[in-house]
Amino acid sequence: MDLKYVEMLAKKSKDGDNLSKEKLIEEFRPFIRNLSRKTFIHGYDKDDIENECYKNLFKCLNSYNLEKHRFVAYATNGIKNNLNDLIRKTKNRDNSEGSSALTLTDNLEHTLPSNNLNLEEILCNKCDLEILKTAIKNLTEEEQELIDFVFFKNNTVRLYSNLKNLCYSTAAKRKMDVVKKIGRIISDFNEVCIN
Repeated sequence: MDLKYVEMLAKKSKDGDNLSKEKLIEEFRPFIRNLSRKTFIHGYDKDDIENECYKNLFKCLNSYNLEKHRFVAYATNGIKNNLNDLIRKTKNRDNSEGSSALTLTDNLEHTLPSNNLNLEEILCNKCDLEILKTAIKNLTEEEQELIDFVFFKNNTVRLYSNLKNLCYSTAAKRKMDVVKKIGRIISDFNEVCIN
């Protein structure tokens, strides 16, 4: 693509010369065909994507300012950005269309899962939380500090090891040992409750 020639065609096309617009289409045809062949957009075939590209080429031509930048770069970026927007829009729309979409019927309330927890789940979660609190209370102060720092305050083991001047592998092993200890305490508690 000859940049100066395309720039001249863009200037003439902007002035209203239809022949220049046709030549401009011819100059961009290889780029658009190549791009449309490489692009998949749900619900669009290759010809639809090409038409979107040509439509955007003329949109770029209308909004193009001759003094600011080169038309080739402006148009190619505009066409690519338009295709990316189309991909983004169809990706969001895919969930509400097609075979994966939910069919609305009279018994919809039986089809949709409820976001509300039932009483049994609430009580089980509360019991699990109490058991976990009891297990953590049975740890040493240093182990409780590690659990609080890593799990409740969402810090990394690496940061813990740096603050405690420990080797990372030592801190990671301590974390795993504490987690295993909590698991043993909980399973011992469950065995006592079951028996």
